[in-house]
Amino acid sequence: MAVGKNKRLTKGGKKGAKKKVVDPFSKKDWYDVKAPAMFNIRNIGKTLVTRTQGTKIASDGLKGHVFEVSLADLKNDEVAFRKFKLITEDVQGKN
Repeated sequence: MAVGKNKRLTKGGKKGAKKKVVDPFSKKDWYDVKAPAMFNIRNIGKTLVTRTQGTKIASDGLKGHVFEVSLADLKNDEVAFRKFKLITEDVQGKN
């Protein structure tokens, strides 16, 4: 290395400079999760998905997600005690 050249200062700018902190939730969108039509209550809840960026599409990131829901919540029946695992097959808009 030549005398008088400090690679650290020329490479990174200020010595000890910190990276800008980015909130991870600012890059995400809320999607509504709905159950199949056979159930009385269709709206299960909401989920977070990373926004579309470049070639990565948000709806593709949601496909295949598994949601575990109680039958009592789907049928509006307090006696029903089973749980279902619903897998996302297709995405229509933000539903």
